[in-house]
Amino acid sequence: MNKEALTLVKRLLEKSLEYGLKIEEAPNGATILDAGIEAMGGYRAGSIITEICLGGLGKASFTTIQYGDLTLPCTLVQTDHPAIATLGSQFAGWRIKVGEYFAMGSGPGRALALEPRNLYEALGYRDSSDVAILVLETERKPSEDVLDYIAKKCGVSSKGLYVILTPTSSLAGSFQISGRIVETGVHKMVQLGFEPKRILSGWGYAPIAPIHPKFPRALGRTNDAILYGGVTGFTVDAEDDGALKDLVERVPSSASKDYGSPFYEIFKAAGFDFYKIDPNIFAPAAIAVNNVRTGSVYRAGRVNVEMLKRSMGLGGGY
Repeated sequence: MNKEALTLVKRLLEKSLEYGLKIEEAPNGATILDAGIEAMGGYRAGSIITEICLGGLGKASFTTIQYGDLTLPCTLVQTDHPAIATLGSQFAGWRIKVGEYFAMGSGPGRALALEPRNLYEALGYRDSSDVAILVLETERKPSEDVLDYIAKKCGVSSKGLYVILTPTSSLAGSFQISGRIVETGVHKMVQLGFEPKRILSGWGYAPIAPIHPKFPRALGRTNDAILYGGVTGFTVDAEDDGALKDLVERVPSSASKDYGSPFYEIFKAAGFDFYKIDPNIFAPAAIAVNNVRTGSVYRAGRVNVEMLKRSMGLGGGY
C-alpha cells in the first residue's frame, strides 16, 4: 500500500501550489507535506489525502448531497478492498507520542510499523516497502526526533518517510475525516464480531463539516458529520442471514446510549476523555448491507438533519 500511495504523494509534491500545500524537507531528509497548519489546503488536497489514507486502494471524490432543506458538500468514498484499505491503512490506530508531541497516525505506514499488531494479525496482512507514508491529525509540525521515531518504527530510512499533516481545523482535515465513513462502518461491524475478510466492498458519503478554529468544536463537527450524516453500504459474504440482520441493526450510531446530542456536548460531559464515551456512538448514521451469498439486503439507522444543523451552526444555536 505504501508503494500505491507513493504515486498519489508524488502528485501532491509535483503540484503543491495547485493543491495549497507547503512542502518541507526536514534536516534528517524526511518529507513533510503541510495541508493545513501553515498552508491553506483544500478540497482537492483532501480528496487525494483521503485516497492516501486508504493506501491507494480506494477512491474519494467531492460531491454534494441534499439533507432535508440543506445542500451540503460531502466526501464520497468507495473501495473493493475494505478490510485492508480501512482497517489496515486508514484507521487512525497509531497513537504517536514522543516527549510532549502527540498525534494520531493513519495511512499505509501503519502496515509497516504494525500499529496495532493484533489488528494486522487478524487481517493476515503486512506491508513491505522502503518508503513509509503517514497522515497525522495534528495541529503541530513534528520535530526531527518524532520523524526519526516514526521512520525507525516503520523500518525505513528517514529519507524514505513522507508525513502529511492535516489539522482537524482545516478544510483538507475535515474532508479526510468525512472520508473515514466506510472505515467507521467496517470498524463497527468488526467490533460487533463480523469477520473483516467477509466484507467484500464498501461505499459511503458524509458531509464535510464547516471549519471551526477551536479544536474541540472542530472535533465535534467532524464526528457529527459521520454520526448523524454518514451513510454507508457494503457487500458481504455471510452464512447466517439472521445473525447478519441482527448485526446490521446494532451498527448505526443510534444504537448508542449517547446518541442524540452533538458530539461536542458528549465529549464535554465525558470530561474530554474519549475512553469515557460509549464506543457504540462511533458509527455511521445509516447502513445498508447486501449479502451476496443469499441476495438479502438489510438496512438500519437514519440521517438526523436536525442534529447536523445544531452541530454545524446551521440552526438550533450552534
